Amino acid sequence: MTTQGEVADSVPVRWRTAMEAALYGPDGFYVRPGGPGPAGHFRTSVHASPLFAGAVARLLRWVDAELGHPRELDLVDVGAGRAELLAGVLAALPAEVAARVRPYAVERAERPDGLDPRIRWVPVPPEGTAGLLLANEWLDNVPLEIAQEGRYVLVARDGTESPGPAVDGADRAWLERWWPGGGRAEIGRPRDEAWAAAAATLERGLAVAVDYAHTAGARPPYGTLTGFRAGREVPPVPDGSCDVTAHVALDACAGPGAVLLSQREALDALGVSGARPPLALATSDPAAYVRALASAGEAAELTARGGLGDFGWLVQPVGIGPWPC
Repeated sequence: MTTQGEVADSVPVRWRTAMEAALYGPDGFYVRPGGPGPAGHFRTSVHASPLFAGAVARLLRWVDAELGHPRELDLVDVGAGRAELLAGVLAALPAEVAARVRPYAVERAERPDGLDPRIRWVPVPPEGTAGLLLANEWLDNVPLEIAQEGRYVLVARDGTESPGPAVDGADRAWLERWWPGGGRAEIGRPRDEAWAAAAATLERGLAVAVDYAHTAGARPPYGTLTGFRAGREVPPVPDGSCDVTAHVALDACAGPGAVLLSQREALDALGVSGARPPLALATSDPAAYVRALASAGEAAELTARGGLGDFGWLVQPVGIGPWPC
């Protein structure tokens, strides 16, 4: 009998069950002890440049001001990997602000060795926080169902697919509302629920989800399900050997007051620009020019069209005014 977290090699199951087992089951891709973490398999904005952590630090300082500079300021990183972003944000903050920050890494993997002792390692977002809750490339790894022509798609552990029963209930309602038209679809209802639950733990502050995304009217006709291993895209085989991911219907996740924008727009509002430094600086201060040029190159990667700049940002205020992005 197949149980949660286990998928027999030859027994086809629905994709949500297969993803859960492949990513988070015993010896799953994200929880395997001693693994390299996400950085060993794909490049995120966090790994591309410290400018990303610096931008998040500026966003946290805006939230801090909106909250009236509380004695304790929460920073919750959902799907934290090895907590690289939290470490980068703490390093980018002025010491007096960093001293007030309570950083939480929300992860299902074990706490890595040598992690900054200030970082709290927790399996779920803590309740009643006040500050910034950020989910960077988390929702795309929340397991979901795949549908084809109105039927669930079943998959064996070797990746072989077969048709399953008709989509029904809440999943059918979600498809009709958010992904009509038949064809192959990714039922994002579990992502909507996961995001709502995470944002609900925030008492006051800003909840932000950053991910590969698409919106109504531009859903990919063949879906986006894929795999990654060691920096390369591979078939999405749910055997624990690779990441299994699908882009996020971010508009379906959005709660009250939420704003959707591209990473390019968000980082521009946070002062990250790929503009080249003035050539005059090369004469007056060559070292500064080289540093500025390197920074501009990193900013260009973070904001590039067709790349990281096209990521979606869902920005949702909780008990505070909207971020003036």
